[in-house]
Amino acid sequence: MTGVDANLRDRLYRLVERLPEAEVPAAERYLEYLTAHGDPLIRVALAASEDEEELSETGRRLLGEGRGDLAAGRTHTLDEVKRELDL
Repeated sequence: MTGVDANLRDRLYRLVERLPEAEVPAAERYLEYLTAHGDPLIRVALAASEDEEELSETGRRLLGEGRGDLAAGRTHTLDEVKRELDL
């Protein structure tokens, strides 16, 4: 990553080390969220307007599952997917 002050990264590492144990999972989810929103594909998907067509019950269920995964940080970068699929 370019443009980030090394001192800022050091401060972030120190903050992580001082986190109460109970807050570590929340911090992980938040950092995953920030990381995911840096992915151009996710930014485009989030910015896309919803069309007027009604979703099926299955579509609504799957959309809810996907939003839950995103909120919980259960995401993969495009590079990770490419590596796993040998692309």
